[in-house]
Amino acid sequence: MTKLILYFRYFKKIMSRQLSVILVLIFTALLPGLNSCVDISCTDETTAFVKSGLYSYSSGAKTVPDSLTLYGEGMAVKVYEKATITQPALIPLKDSADYAKFIIKINGITDTIEFIYWSYPHLISKECGYSMFHTLDTVIFTRNNIDSLARVDPNVTTQNVENLRIYY
Repeated sequence: MTKLILYFRYFKKIMSRQLSVILVLIFTALLPGLNSCVDISCTDETTAFVKSGLYSYSSGAKTVPDSLTLYGEGMAVKVYEKATITQPALIPLKDSADYAKFIIKINGITDTIEFIYWSYPHLISKECGYSMFHTLDTVIFTRNNIDSLARVDPNVTTQNVENLRIYY
């Protein structure tokens, strides 16, 4: 019986050492994973819009129209509908296309604006991931109410930089 007790104690001592080693290995393996977690969520802007300032052609000053309606050809949802907006107007481009046509109605008069552009992925941050940025190549428009357009910055990014000036 004493031999059995001795074997049991020896077995218990070996098992406790192995269990200690196993626990240390598990803890060591999990430790780097605990440090890699980031508590910061994505607070950056991730959608790149064409930022269009609206200007009076006669004075050259930024002018907020009485109403603005804007929607893309083939889009189900209007971007602006009879809205009074703060400057600039934000125009979304399709990430998977290189052409977009918008109907814009400023103070009840309708025009069209067509964009020819190319898109490329841009890493915003590790937390936010990628966004699609665009480079404007050509802008075509009708002249019912719009007198002229000025392309200020062809790089459409998430930065608060005016890309286009619409003079009406």
